[in-house]
Amino acid sequence: MEGVLHLEGNVLQIKGATRVVSTTASQAVIECAEKCIVISGSGIEVKKLNLEECEVCLQGEFLLIKFGAAQGKKQPLLKRIFK
Repeated sequence: MEGVLHLEGNVLQIKGATRVVSTTASQAVIECAEKCIVISGSGIEVKKLNLEECEVCLQGEFLLIKFGAAQGKKQPLLKRIFK
């Protein structure tokens, strides 16, 4: 399932979340399938967490949203050798 982000005011809803890696008042790291979403800002709080429905809802002041590969997911050896 692909991740979907919906930002409205100071509420960020993420659908497709498979794991919450970490959360602090200034940063949240969420995994969506093979992608990782890093949200930075201030006053970040988890308002809703339902991993059965793959949904996370955060509230706060969001300054930066970065996307990248999921942490801990290494590529197969042959794929790394033959780039």
